[in-house]
Amino acid sequence: MTTDNPARGALLVTGAALMFASMGMLVRFASAQLAYEQVVFFRNLFGFLVLVPIVLQQGTVKTLRTERLVLHVARSLFGLAAMYCFFYAIAHLPLSDAVLLNFTAPLFIPFIAIFWLREQVTARVAVAILIGFLGVLIILQPGSGVYSPAALVGLASGAFAAVAMVSLRGLSSTEPPLRVVAWFAITGTLVSILPVLFAWQIPLWKPVLVTAGAGMFATAGQYLLSKGYGYAPAAQIGPFTYVSVVFAAVYGWYFWQEVPSLWSIAGAVLIAIAGVLAMRRQNSRANEVAEMEIP
Repeated sequence: MTTDNPARGALLVTGAALMFASMGMLVRFASAQLAYEQVVFFRNLFGFLVLVPIVLQQGTVKTLRTERLVLHVARSLFGLAAMYCFFYAIAHLPLSDAVLLNFTAPLFIPFIAIFWLREQVTARVAVAILIGFLGVLIILQPGSGVYSPAALVGLASGAFAAVAMVSLRGLSSTEPPLRVVAWFAITGTLVSILPVLFAWQIPLWKPVLVTAGAGMFATAGQYLLSKGYGYAPAAQIGPFTYVSVVFAAVYGWYFWQEVPSLWSIAGAVLIAIAGVLAMRRQNSRANEVAEMEIP
């Protein structure tokens, strides 16, 4: 049952933002010694191993049995594609920019909802989209120091994540959260085996442990996020997830002496404003699950 306590919800969501930024920080460290294909594989593998005892406790057949396997797999593949793009961007961009580009997902959701769910775009959402993509253009503009193929890959992570988010809406009507997460872990682990075979190198134990830590931070972030949304609607406290960009900027400055450019700051403000407007859209669950899909 939802408890009306926005302050507590906002605090939990802010904690989740810190966990997600910490995950990105550890992914950056691991990427310095591992191919990013390996980082994605170990991230999925450790996530899968964490879920195994939970699934066994709940009952494997009960947890995994579904009549919507195709949608589960589709959602998982798009989520995995978002993870590959996001981790690649983390390895090649300033950390705050990689996180910010991944957070453009709410801007893509209305387009997907139009064609997939036949939803109408309100004037508020249209304004949000224009503001958000103006922010993206400011960040990607040549000469800003961010414009690169890696930046476009980071933007693609937001687009792929948006498809995965909207697919969650279709699954949420019949599928419990544990089943959704379990199928994502299974699909992600199995599919990520193939790319890692072509980029395999004997890993050192330290970056592998760092990747395991990234998986733990991601799991903790998901837990705090789900708890936070139990205290207030996503439209009310969801914007606090954008604090993750601030935490990422602090990590980037402290560990890698990365200082965001004025263009990046201006673009970040516009994208955050657009995200807030998009999440406050009425009568749409698509945006309420938008902040739940974190690689």
